[in-house]
Formats: sequence, C-alpha cells, structure tokens
Amino acid sequence: MIGIAGMAGIFFLAKLKENSDSNKIRAAQAKEMEAEIERLKGEGEKVQQQLTPQQRELLVASHKLVANKSFGWSRLFADLESVMPGSVSASRISVENVYKDGDRVKAELDFAVLSRDYAAVMSMIDSMNNSGNFQAELRGQDLQKTERITYTEYTLRLIYTQAYGYAVSPAGDVAQNSAGGAQ
Repeated sequence: MIGIAGMAGIFFLAKLKENSDSNKIRAAQAKEMEAEIERLKGEGEKVQQQLTPQQRELLVASHKLVANKSFGWSRLFADLESVMPGSVSASRISVENVYKDGDRVKAELDFAVLSRDYAAVMSMIDSMNNSGNFQAELRGQDLQKTERITYTEYTLRLIYTQAYGYAVSPAGDVAQNSAGGAQ
C-alpha cells in the first residue's frame, strides 16, 4: 500500500514539474509575443508619420469602407422598425459616418420621421435611448401642411450601435443563416 502511495506521489510530482515547465515556456512565449506586438506598433507609427496628407486621407477612407462592409444594414432597419410606433413613419435616412469604436461598429445617422403625434415621437426617442442600440437626439421639427393633411417632420441625430452577436455573413450564406436563425 505504501509502495502504491509512493508511486502515485512520484507520478504527481512529475506531473507538477511538467506543468511548471509548461507554464514557464508559455510565459516566455507570451513575453515574446508582447515584444513583437510592441515592435509592430512602433513600425506602424513610423509608417504613419511618413504618410503624406493625401495618403492619410486615403487610409481613413479605406478604414471607413471596411467599416461599411462589416455593418449590418438590414439589422439597422429591423432595429428601427422595432422602436417606431405605428403613428410614426420614416421619411429620410442619411448616413453621416460609419466607424469602429473598439470592437463595435457604429453609424451616425441623420434621421427624419413624419407624425401628427408629438407624444408618439417623444416616446419613440425614449424607446430608442433605452434600447441600448440607439442614442437619439431631436434636432428639429418642421410643420407640413397639405390641403387635407397636417403633420410634422421631426429630424433626429442617431448614433446606432450594432448589437453583439449579429455577424454579417457573405451573400452566399443568406439562405443558411435564414434557416439557422443567425440574424
């Protein structure tokens, strides 16, 4: 019995040493990776400093294009639809900017709605701000009159943040995503 306990103790000590050695190797690899990241960041900063103003503008435009490609427009429209009451209808959407904020893609929008009911529009703005997807701010209102109808166009500034968990898939995956409920 003591022999079995002794062998088990030796086995566990060997495993402990093996794990300790493995941890040391992984820690050294992590330090190497961190040093490589810092080196690459430094090189990136050097390259940034060497760019002409036109090249910097082109780089910014390229990043915006990538952000646009990774943005889920159908998700934006679905999220808008979910917070708009029946007595309010969209009249205009203009995209001012699409950008990445950390790992989230955001869009700044100029958004206009039509309604006869001011309270419904204010309720919609509250719903937007409480949804976690929108930051809505009323910018203006313009009374519209026709021979039969009087309504108001409300202009809002929206910042839309795409929700986590909604990945944009290539067009070929649309049928698969519909069947699987991915978006």
